[in-house]
Amino acid sequence: MDRVKHLYYLRRANEIAKNSREHGNTPFGALLVDKDGNILLEQENIEITTKDCTGHAETSLMRRASQKYTKEFLKECTLYTTFEPCAMCSGAIYWGNVGNVVYGLTEKELLNQTGNDEQNPTFDLSCREVFERGQKDINVIGPFNELKDEILKTHEGYWRNNN
Repeated sequence: MDRVKHLYYLRRANEIAKNSREHGNTPFGALLVDKDGNILLEQENIEITTKDCTGHAETSLMRRASQKYTKEFLKECTLYTTFEPCAMCSGAIYWGNVGNVVYGLTEKELLNQTGNDEQNPTFDLSCREVFERGQKDINVIGPFNELKDEILKTHEGYWRNNN
């Protein structure tokens, strides 16, 4: 898939992240796209409103996707997310068998935004490193630094960054 299409889906994920924030959750969004470019599922972060520590956008999306689609089908799909998936979400993506991950900004950039905010004790662990430790080939594309201002605007004023 070309860069223009990746940017389109990442911008859509950022719109989902804005909705997540408006609905009282942390500002993260993800979506699942099939090999033909059809958006199959969209998911906001739901951690706060559901009081579920596994309510990250990517993990919630993978929970839904694994109930709806086969692992063989998911292998051909792409998960788009505003920020690089955390270790937990990377595990869900791995076990769900999604073959491609595209993210807007890195986990390190997220840490720059969240600092020591207790809502998001960010790991310094890339999704690539998590996937490389497994037995599956998962294609990872990102970051897309041209979206940095757009994505960070969604997070502006949200985190209590006391770095």
